[in-house]
Amino acid sequence: MSRLVAYREKQNLTQEELSKKSGVSVRTIQRIESGIAPKGYTLKALAKALSLDEKELLKREADQKQINYKLTNIINLSSLLVVFIPILSIAFPLVITHFKKQYNPLTKQIITIQILWSILTIAIYLIGSVLNLGELGRNFALVLLLLLVFANVCIILRNSIELNKNNTLYFNLKNSII
Repeated sequence: MSRLVAYREKQNLTQEELSKKSGVSVRTIQRIESGIAPKGYTLKALAKALSLDEKELLKREADQKQINYKLTNIINLSSLLVVFIPILSIAFPLVITHFKKQYNPLTKQIITIQILWSILTIAIYLIGSVLNLGELGRNFALVLLLLLVFANVCIILRNSIELNKNNTLYFNLKNSII
């Protein structure tokens, strides 16, 4: 099944409806769905009609098959189990990724986000400990750490929602550490 079919069906559109919405003939849509890559105006019109980036329609089918999105979502959600322990919030997704052999851009992004969050959390804790501003400083550091944990939970849940809807991450970094 081509990417165009998947995106068209995800939006509950028939070929005729997509044709009207995009201005591309039904026959052209049929050809693209049979495996011919869209180009130029056709690519732009279809991407616009489906509210997608043009690159999404051009990705190779093999790239799509390598990613198990349900397992990727489980890898993302595994950080929730240990959200209060920064190092384990990296370890859980990393171990699942390794054993299930899900080395793909999405899992790398998920682990990178957890690494950055862990570094930030540990740095805040150490800064709070070094400053040692008494009871007020400890309370402030604790509140800040709880806010960071809450922010991490929100990031994980938002990425999970986006993985379920669009097979992408909502919080997507340009580079990954791993």
